[in-house]
Amino acid sequence: MIIVLYALTALLYGTLSASAWRSRLRFADVPGDVLGVAPQSLSPRDRGLLAAALVTHGALLELTIFPEGEMVYGFAFALSAMLWLGVLIYWIESLFFPLDGLRMLALPVAFVASLLPLMFGGVKVLPYSADVLFKLHFLVANVAYGLLALAAAHAALMLLVERRLHTVRSARVSLARPDSRAALRAATRDPSVDHWASNWLDALPPLLTLEKLLFRLIWAGFAVLTLALASGILFSEQLFHQPLRFDHKTVFALLSWVMFGGVLTGRTFYGWRGRTALRWVLASFVALLLAYVGSRFVLEVLLHRPVV
Repeated sequence: MIIVLYALTALLYGTLSASAWRSRLRFADVPGDVLGVAPQSLSPRDRGLLAAALVTHGALLELTIFPEGEMVYGFAFALSAMLWLGVLIYWIESLFFPLDGLRMLALPVAFVASLLPLMFGGVKVLPYSADVLFKLHFLVANVAYGLLALAAAHAALMLLVERRLHTVRSARVSLARPDSRAALRAATRDPSVDHWASNWLDALPPLLTLEKLLFRLIWAGFAVLTLALASGILFSEQLFHQPLRFDHKTVFALLSWVMFGGVLTGRTFYGWRGRTALRWVLASFVALLLAYVGSRFVLEVLLHRPVV
């Protein structure tokens, strides 16, 4: 049963990834008003297939993380759950915004992440998995991971779009001065690579729309991350009689919380936007990633140590 769910999940994600890229490349040079429908919108068929992929992926996570009332977990399961939630949030957001560029990135990554537990399944069964407070903490923490992972993807895409806009402006200026080095680089650049990158980035919504989505995700993720830290403190007090254990995971989780809080403070009171805000978002997410996924990857894969 589990291997069937793995195969079906990978097949659905793979099919949708190929469909997204093929559709974008096919209509890259056709204006939306000629088509009658914006080519970046998610079709009803693809929306239904993506819903099916989310159902099968969710069932797969349930069966592999909680086998027979126990709990098995590790960095591969964390990434798989993070991408499942990220794709779910994308599916909901796509009802209101055209996000084809994000789909072209998220679905191939979800395809790979859904298969990772097959290759890295050597994790320890947690002895306290039946504890209600732990289950609450686990659920809230994964929701925070998913929201902030999608926010980081938004930030990375916004940096690419901003860089492309800057490159286009520089190219226009250099073409007015054909003797410049920039004009020489523009003339010798591979047009097929530029066309491929342009097709992908043109599928994204405007920067202002992406920015609105980004900070909405960060606010939601920060609130859920706060709940995750609070539930983790309560669980640690109940299990270890110590509210805060300053281990690798706790330190990086708190650091990420402070950094995301700083981003939101800078945005609210100082109007942070552009590259400064985006780089801080990515750095904050890297700290969050190191809090669990990074430490478990080092222990499980590099050091081959069982994790409790």
